[in-house]
Amino acid sequence: MEEAISSLKEGMCAVYPTSTQPALGCLPNSKSLDLLYSLKKRRRDQPVSLGVANLEQAGQIAHIPEGVKDMIQYFPRGSITIVLDSKETLDNRLGGDRVAVRLVSHKVAVRLIEEVGPLTATSANISGKSPLGNPSLAAKSLSTEDTKVPFVNGICGRGAPSTLISWHSSTGSPDATVTKVLREGLVDEMEVFDWLKNRI
Repeated sequence: MEEAISSLKEGMCAVYPTSTQPALGCLPNSKSLDLLYSLKKRRRDQPVSLGVANLEQAGQIAHIPEGVKDMIQYFPRGSITIVLDSKETLDNRLGGDRVAVRLVSHKVAVRLIEEVGPLTATSANISGKSPLGNPSLAAKSLSTEDTKVPFVNGICGRGAPSTLISWHSSTGSPDATVTKVLREGLVDEMEVFDWLKNRI
């Protein structure tokens, strides 16, 4: 883990395990994002999410309504990523005024993010290619002649990614008409809306 921590603090990228798939992490600054998008060959108009170790870290980045806290506590940790109003306008590659935040659950990921701060949580693969299930192989696939991508080992859960939910916090209400499931994953869309209806 030490090599990855050192590289991340120097503005580089590193692959780390999550409860679903290996993630490609970097600190949320312009220089690091430049490298991440280059390694992934990702279009700049496709924002990436941020992984956090706890709600305190999430609260430094985005506004966290009580309903969001309840939702995070209800569904299995790491199973949902929620798009929220950011506290200040971020790099467009992080969503600008709206940022996707995921509370990671993998013990290794939690330790890493506790040490270095919030990290990007995009899948560790070249855009358009299938994700690899092993952090070591994922890091190797992203490495170039000029850039060796370090990794933190750990067993990933595989399977579906987290469910991506857009929460319109400005409304102050967890209304199913304004809260949307953008990508179905570990949590079914109907489970999300059943939870929302039970709160109203």
